[in-house]
Amino acid sequence: MRYLFTLFLVALFFLPGVAQQSGVISGRVIDHATRLSLPGATLRITTNNRYTISTQTGDYEFLGIPAGTYEVAVNYLGYRTQTATVTVQSGQNTELGFALEAGGTELGEVVVMGDRLRGQAAALNQQKNNPNITNVISADQVGRFPDANIGDALKRVPGITMQNDQGEARNIIVRGLAPSLNSVTLNGDRIPSAEGDNRNVQMDLIPADMIQTIVVNKTLTPDMDADAIGGSVNLVTRAAPNGQRISATLGGGYNPIREKAAYTGAFVYGNRFANNNVGMVLSGSYNDNDYGSDNVEAVWVEDDFGNVYIEEQDIRKYDVRRTRRSVAAAFDFQLNPSHSLYINAMYNWRDDWENRFRWNAKDLIPTYDANNNIVGYQGAMSLETKGGINNNRVKQRRLEEQRVQNYSLGGNHLFGPSLDMDWSANFARASEYRPNERYIEYEIPFDEDEPEAEPGIAFHSNFGLTRRPLLTYVNNPALADYDFDKVTEQKEKTVEEEFGAKLNFRVPLSVVSGQKGRLRFGGRVRLKSKDRNNIFYEYKPIGNINFDLDQIPVNDLRGMRWNPDDKYAIGILPSRDFLSGLPLTDATQFEPEADPTEYLAANYHAKENIVAGYLRWDQDFNNKLSMILGARVERTGITYTGNIIENEEDLGGQRKVENSYVNVLPNLSFKYNPSANLLLHAAFTTGIARPNYYALAPYVDSRPSDDELFAGNPDLAASYAWNFDLMGEYYFRSVGLVSGGAFYKSIDDFIYNKRDEQYTTEKFGRDFADLSNPIPAGANWTFVQAQNGENVQVYGFEVAFQRQLDFFSNKFLKGFGLYVNYTFTESSAKGITNEDGEERTGLSLPGAAPHMLNASISWENQRFSARLSLNYAAAYLDELGGNAFEDRYYDRQTFLDANASYRITKNLRLFGEANNLTNQPLRYYQGVASRTMQMEYYRPRYNLGLKLDL
Repeated sequence: MRYLFTLFLVALFFLPGVAQQSGVISGRVIDHATRLSLPGATLRITTNNRYTISTQTGDYEFLGIPAGTYEVAVNYLGYRTQTATVTVQSGQNTELGFALEAGGTELGEVVVMGDRLRGQAAALNQQKNNPNITNVISADQVGRFPDANIGDALKRVPGITMQNDQGEARNIIVRGLAPSLNSVTLNGDRIPSAEGDNRNVQMDLIPADMIQTIVVNKTLTPDMDADAIGGSVNLVTRAAPNGQRISATLGGGYNPIREKAAYTGAFVYGNRFANNNVGMVLSGSYNDNDYGSDNVEAVWVEDDFGNVYIEEQDIRKYDVRRTRRSVAAAFDFQLNPSHSLYINAMYNWRDDWENRFRWNAKDLIPTYDANNNIVGYQGAMSLETKGGINNNRVKQRRLEEQRVQNYSLGGNHLFGPSLDMDWSANFARASEYRPNERYIEYEIPFDEDEPEAEPGIAFHSNFGLTRRPLLTYVNNPALADYDFDKVTEQKEKTVEEEFGAKLNFRVPLSVVSGQKGRLRFGGRVRLKSKDRNNIFYEYKPIGNINFDLDQIPVNDLRGMRWNPDDKYAIGILPSRDFLSGLPLTDATQFEPEADPTEYLAANYHAKENIVAGYLRWDQDFNNKLSMILGARVERTGITYTGNIIENEEDLGGQRKVENSYVNVLPNLSFKYNPSANLLLHAAFTTGIARPNYYALAPYVDSRPSDDELFAGNPDLAASYAWNFDLMGEYYFRSVGLVSGGAFYKSIDDFIYNKRDEQYTTEKFGRDFADLSNPIPAGANWTFVQAQNGENVQVYGFEVAFQRQLDFFSNKFLKGFGLYVNYTFTESSAKGITNEDGEERTGLSLPGAAPHMLNASISWENQRFSARLSLNYAAAYLDELGGNAFEDRYYDRQTFLDANASYRITKNLRLFGEANNLTNQPLRYYQGVASRTMQMEYYRPRYNLGLKLDL
């Protein structure tokens, strides 16, 4: 940091002489009709190659302009070019605003601009003028797809696929790289994670209608945070408009999976005050969705005779109510033409209320004939209901409360014609809280060693097709055959907080006469903490409450409609009313006992301090070729505390580990414009991915009864990537794009979970010399720990086309639009070993989907619009097992969505949406595609509403 300060002092020493001879031109570019700001506009002084690009708020500035009179031209895809004359005075900031008109005829192409294309134009102009390789989506584009949250909107972007949870897109995969290798920011500030194990941002937490622009950075520049190997997604919230804006949305929907309703509402109000020097925008969103899912899971094993069978199977019915709320506010204060301040705030709050009814068969032991063929199974079976206490907050369900909030304050300052500075400070907090989560379980126990005492239950050998397997009884058990097993209650809380601050400077610096050059430098600090504190109690009945299953209230699910097959209707289970009504705090009825095996290893405390500095030099060589050269240095210091667990449940103490490392990240990129609308990008960049929080936690969990040991690894190195990208883009003047590019990434020290089934007392003594050794001499335990692999290489290509087909002369055909993109990804990983310590070959990087496709066809006129959208991702390796048989794969998925809207009046629009028309399940398979590990169905969803814009 002291080097940056020295450079700043040098710049201040030399710049005053330049400042006395020059001035500044600044202003804002807006849409003449809507008065909305136009980001990404190109402003150029016509007598030379001096140009600048308008910011997200439409603002621009020319630094160090010699005194004199100039003509400034503004170009914007889909809008008419506009010019204006301005006189610059030495030492003065001269204001010049532009209000562009949509439409016109340029380069022989007819440009027809209505409301439906304005958002697409804004996105493409930003994408075209960004110095790095990006994809940009505007709020209007998001609104043209039936996407409720940011994750569903992002899956339309080339090279992006999403992992789903409860039917909504949650975790982002960019160019085949897992969520842990990507980052998500809000207005440039990292969003903390509400999940306990990792750094993933829950994309289904943020409503799509709360974001103005989504920018996917596929290559980084030195002024960006470096922790984004796959890509960095920046969510830009609404800025204050240039005049009064009022918008409201009200809708309702239907969920066939549970025949329940959904409700949606949103509002936006913005205006400017105090002679337009103070701007404000307030927005809010509400979504209440009552639905559920049907789920089947299986664990497969292979015996010594080559028989593959199910060792455990679950059938689960989920009833879910998800309520998502979000509010945001933004203020800007124009102190004078050279100085401004802003305040942004956003608060997201999602509640998931869930009941789960679970049938489970486990610990299955095959019965063989004389030829070692399986003729049946014997095992245990259980019935379990998940819920919560009965109060106005928990509502007899498991409540998962997730909140993410971000508050930022910043300023932009122009100190004379040759130096500008921006700064910001922010505080962000994410939390997940599960209060009073309850389970009640009944079982038919099975003991292989004492089958006379606990005989379990017999199952047929034929479980049907492996894609849709089902274990069936030889004899259907009666309710009286089940024994009460346990009732439990737990509380879980995870909190992550981050304070961040950054300071950036920009000064003119060109080594090519007559060409634009800029030197940027700055610093960044991020102070992070994360805590997970869980507690778990089992309650032993000691009172007079009757727990016999045939005597308590039950939930009869026999005969219910089930996806994908009614054969999975799971029968009778304990009711949520009975579970929620149990007086577990009554000492005359229950005796509580903490169960440390459920929470001691999970709890940890983490602190991370990140300090960074960068240099970035932008240089134009001529009016076609420009370069960015620079580097970033990031120092990461960590302090982690985890628990030492002995004999599965005894707290043997705590481990506190401190560590630090420094990453140097060079960066070089070129941008070449052979013509006005053809761009070529070439980039060599570097990036890192820090290990997940829980992977770093220094816990040690020994389980002698199972001969197992689990441990965190505070010595994990951050993954480091060398990235090479090429991209070509051609922009149509009538608002459209065709693009194609290739990428290559070489990632060192990637992280995977290693499983060692030959872990001895000698190995423990080597790895944990300061701890008591739990492994007896001569014993072989199973050891699981996150470790660094050697290297993985990822490469691929992507192509995209989007355009309104307004070049047709036929009025009907002119209304059609196409949006298509395809991405291919291949990867190869080295340094991964199996449970026997042998290196595995032919592995791809977990999370790398080889094929991704988006296709959309739309038709629009001034009153009506309709769109049909397809999203496809091929199957990919999701998680490594101990060997190829145990590897878990995320199956291919194909989503088909449709939406339409009709303009009733100038300001009022009716819209309808249909999601997941293919009834695409969430499906995992084990080892081979035919072997279902999990399949969860949600059925389609429908929504209808009104949108008002004033």
